[in-house]
Amino acid sequence: MRDGGKLSSGSYTKTTRTGSEAATGVMDAQAVYREFAAGATMVFQGMHRYWQPLALFCRQLEQSLGHPVQANAYVTPPGSQGFDAHEDEHDVFVLQTHGTKQWKVHERHDLPPTKPPLIESAIRPGDSLYIPAGFPHSASTQDHASVHVTVGILCLTWAKVLHEAVKMTEGNLMTDEPLPIRFGERENLSQVVKERLTELGALIAKADATLIADRLRRGFLTTRQPALRGQIHQLLALDDLADESVVRMRHGAMCVLRSTDDELSALLGDRELTMPAWLEPAMRVIVEKGELPVAALDPHLDQSSRIVLIRRLIAEGLLEVVE
Repeated sequence: MRDGGKLSSGSYTKTTRTGSEAATGVMDAQAVYREFAAGATMVFQGMHRYWQPLALFCRQLEQSLGHPVQANAYVTPPGSQGFDAHEDEHDVFVLQTHGTKQWKVHERHDLPPTKPPLIESAIRPGDSLYIPAGFPHSASTQDHASVHVTVGILCLTWAKVLHEAVKMTEGNLMTDEPLPIRFGERENLSQVVKERLTELGALIAKADATLIADRLRRGFLTTRQPALRGQIHQLLALDDLADESVVRMRHGAMCVLRSTDDELSALLGDRELTMPAWLEPAMRVIVEKGELPVAALDPHLDQSSRIVLIRRLIAEGLLEVVE
């Protein structure tokens, strides 16, 4: 980004080859540094996906808030501005990590800004700035370069609940019925719409709230980014697992247990693992204790069964062996 505009990808990428295959959009390091020296801000989108400390930080926020989280990083050279005043559709936390950046935050939806800013302040390393959705903001550097991380809270809203409820009405004779013929010419169209909305409202009110809640829960607890650093070492050590081995929940791991009559579901953050319902007592011990020797499952499983279970949970990324 530079002066409020996005640079074309061709100005900082190139085409190269990987073996016999052409690879386009590969970063051209010299071009990146050249643009940076000319005042461009480097934007690292979705940095929580490929930098472990930020990935774990965002995972902890997700566990605390119960909403999806993302993080972008911005490196701005001295005397520059990446974005013009703009507003985000979600709440953000700005975390300043290097240098100083001058921020302006304006009244909600005052875009382009017509009034004095609500906040006009320099943000320094260790400072954080909370900007709710809809508040226009911009930032610029002065004499020194700046690095900050913007953490976006992608809150699920009640509109999502309504969307799920409406989806349940699809296929109903009422919702699939077309509008009246030549509806655009009907003077009483607003009254017809009002009546039908009342009918649809009654239909939506009958939607299965339990099913909607379950869909929302599973959607959040099975689509998070996996945190599997060191997993190759864990897999290679599976054959050495014994009763004396101590295992623990991975840092940042999620596990929410849901049971039915004959099946236990473990929602692991990035996937759903199903298993026989009789494993529930052992699984609850694992989740509640967080760290334990394999032998601690003896009241619930024989030696062979507990070794099999722990190996599976290590392979799934929920547990790791304590060195």
